[in-house]
Amino acid sequence: MCWRQALSIVSVCAALAGCAHVQNLPANLPTATPLGESLDTLTDLPDDDVMIGLAFSGGGTRAAAFSFGVLKELARNELPSGRGRTLLEQVDIVTGVSGGSVTAAYFGLRRRAALDDFRERFLIQDAEAVLSTSVSLGNIARAFGGGVNGDAPFRQWLDANLFDGATFGALLSRRRPQVVINASDIYNRTPFVFTPSTFAALCSDLASYPLSSAVAASAAVPLAFAPVVLETFPDKCDAPLPAWMKRARDDPAASPMMKAVARGMTRYRDGSMRYVKLVDGGVVDNFGLSSFTVAREAANTPYGPLTAAHAARIRRILFIVVDSEQVTEGNWAQTLDGPTGVELIGAATNAALASSVWSSYSAFQLSLQQWRSQLVRWRCGLSAAEVQRLRGSTTGWNCRDLDGYIGRVAFDQLDPARSAALNAIPTRFRLPVEQVDALIAAGGDALAQHPTFRDFLRSLRAAPRTVAAAEPTIPAVRAAEPIVPAQAR
Repeated sequence: MCWRQALSIVSVCAALAGCAHVQNLPANLPTATPLGESLDTLTDLPDDDVMIGLAFSGGGTRAAAFSFGVLKELARNELPSGRGRTLLEQVDIVTGVSGGSVTAAYFGLRRRAALDDFRERFLIQDAEAVLSTSVSLGNIARAFGGGVNGDAPFRQWLDANLFDGATFGALLSRRRPQVVINASDIYNRTPFVFTPSTFAALCSDLASYPLSSAVAASAAVPLAFAPVVLETFPDKCDAPLPAWMKRARDDPAASPMMKAVARGMTRYRDGSMRYVKLVDGGVVDNFGLSSFTVAREAANTPYGPLTAAHAARIRRILFIVVDSEQVTEGNWAQTLDGPTGVELIGAATNAALASSVWSSYSAFQLSLQQWRSQLVRWRCGLSAAEVQRLRGSTTGWNCRDLDGYIGRVAFDQLDPARSAALNAIPTRFRLPVEQVDALIAAGGDALAQHPTFRDFLRSLRAAPRTVAAAEPTIPAVRAAEPIVPAQAR
């Protein structure tokens, strides 16, 4: 095709775009009494000394199935204390992006029961059946107009096949796990997390917001979907914004991400943004880790987002980042020619996403390192009376008995042939059954053999590192005791 023909097609599509515009309507409702930010805190259970966090990356059904395999492996590992509890029941927080958000939301809704039917209700179904996916002049025009598909068909399919109309109210009533669905605010260029504090900034009611709408926003790949829309209601409530937002917005030393998030949420409330336009969470952070980094930096205590009681009891922290990202494809790196225009667009997009992903992961690691040090320093500064109040006993108390483990679970940790086969699976919401089952098995195997996970399991079985109850608490922590992946120790 010559350049004149291509230019003609582009011109026709641009002319048709105005007639093929897809418009999504807001699904959120106003409220005069938004939920308090305290609900963003991770609640604790009696006798908990283990915290597990999971982050599920984007990647369509490929990511959803690989993450599901990780959940199944956690359910196969019982806690040393017995009583039939497994590591799956110990998951405190699960954050998800795009395809990973489907698994995260359904696990949060059904918990262990999600293992019984998620494969049949979602993974082996054709979620693209209600979407327009063909390459046609009309779809190209709709893409130019803002997006080929509206959010309604996908939302309705998710409710009919998976969520049964559930809202965030069903998740907020649960003590564990806390579920974070991540999208991208394309105007503010920041993560948008579906949490009480975010909806409080909108003066909107998170409890009544459909899970299907949040997942649709998290998976709204630009051009394939029009942005999902939320409305701001600054005149409907007068609840003050959290103090951390003002601090981050006005503090020259605050991190760029914190300043951007604080400024964006301030715009929701001050009337300068009537509508928030959301696209796929992977555009900003394909691991969904920035939500925890922001929560930690926003906390005004050394132990936030944990409660003080949980922070005093906790001994082991495990974060598993489930990475379903594809590696770069094509042989143009071996030839003088190439990449083609299509390959160049894909490669440039993947490069931008990869840079964002690893920046987010690095910030997350640093945040956890600092958090662990602050936790130990705070614990070692507690008086015996405070330890008694928070733990219920000073027996065996060791303020330094706190270890953290971070592991990235990905295709490239399996044998080369298996990794290549998994990487070749496309990012779609429709996959053959045999590919779905291969991904589920791979998720379980990748976690089971991961050195960080194995170290974590061994630490659970080891006897607690204790000191005599009468020994004075230690006033300060040693200089550097970072949480790092086992391979880097």
